[in-house]
Amino acid sequence: MTRADFMAKLRRGLVGLPVATIDDIAADYDTHFADAQAAGRSEQEVADALGSPDRLARELRAEAGLKKWEEQKNPSAAAAAVFAVLGLGAIDIIILLPILMGVIGTLFGLFIAVIAVIIAGGAVMAAGPFLEPPGGPLTAILAGLGMMAGSTSIGAILTIVTIGLVNALVWYGRLHYRLLKPAIDPQG
Repeated sequence: MTRADFMAKLRRGLVGLPVATIDDIAADYDTHFADAQAAGRSEQEVADALGSPDRLARELRAEAGLKKWEEQKNPSAAAAAVFAVLGLGAIDIIILLPILMGVIGTLFGLFIAVIAVIIAGGAVMAAGPFLEPPGGPLTAILAGLGMMAGSTSIGAILTIVTIGLVNALVWYGRLHYRLLKPAIDPQG
């Protein structure tokens, strides 16, 4: 494989990453080729030593997704980390994706329930005093505040659990990468 072929495949595999990131990665691998050429190695030898550009692009995309999560703990970064880990291997998609979908669906349902209880608590607090509840208007106000406070607490716990799960998935991805890399690297 020539230098141009390797770089074209690598760039195609990195599509979706920021352009500056792709340019930095391409410059690094271009330097590998230049240094090897200066040392008298052929482009084919360098390409063989670097391995498959498609595999390399998958690993670099996964690492970029994991770094994004470490830098920015937001839903977009979490999704990038999840998809980065899933992109590491087809067997993981078969095994991990159904489990992840169940967990994500459950968390989403719980978050919706928390929001619904907060809204219901607000309705009880606002309308309760006018409906003459047992115990009087103060009971309705306190019950509404209690519902909203309880839901907010549960929402905070769910957020912590979600961050923990994404961190566990990132850890799994790094472990998977470390274990898988020796098996897929060319044997020298």
